[in-house]
Amino acid sequence: MERKDPEFVAGELEMLGQYLDYHRATLMAKAGGLDGEGWRARVGASELTLGGLVKHLALVEDTWFTERMLGEELPEPWASAPWDDDRDWEFHTAPDDEPDYLVGLYAEACERSRAAVAQIGDPGALAVRPMRDGREVSLRWIMLHMLEETARHNGHADLLRESIDGVTGE
Repeated sequence: MERKDPEFVAGELEMLGQYLDYHRATLMAKAGGLDGEGWRARVGASELTLGGLVKHLALVEDTWFTERMLGEELPEPWASAPWDDDRDWEFHTAPDDEPDYLVGLYAEACERSRAAVAQIGDPGALAVRPMRDGREVSLRWIMLHMLEETARHNGHADLLRESIDGVTGE
């Protein structure tokens, strides 16, 4: 994923998509150039790993855009994951996954999300599946939420990467 600065002037969905892609690419840059050991490294008592963050954000992309917005069933590996046994399954199983697999999983989820946005095309469109409490949610809200979540986890990725090999940056 190439990281490109968002344009200063663009339509709403285009600009939201550009900012989200910027943060998606930032995550991939934070995890780039590391072997499996780096993807599994933890800091202190935290269970967070770069692999876990990437797998979690792949799940979140599919949950919000594929499942909630479009109303489609989650693809694998989410569809058959044992969520009742482990609500944080994606975090706990990521250390067993190879980095290339996780990069592919995330790239595919992001591509499905971009396709969903293009298919819907209206930031005010309501998701097919409302929130668990019944509240409606719009594509605009989902995109802003994904920006917040991805940017927040990029902060975690910053700390993890710096602890692994001292690499810092945007």
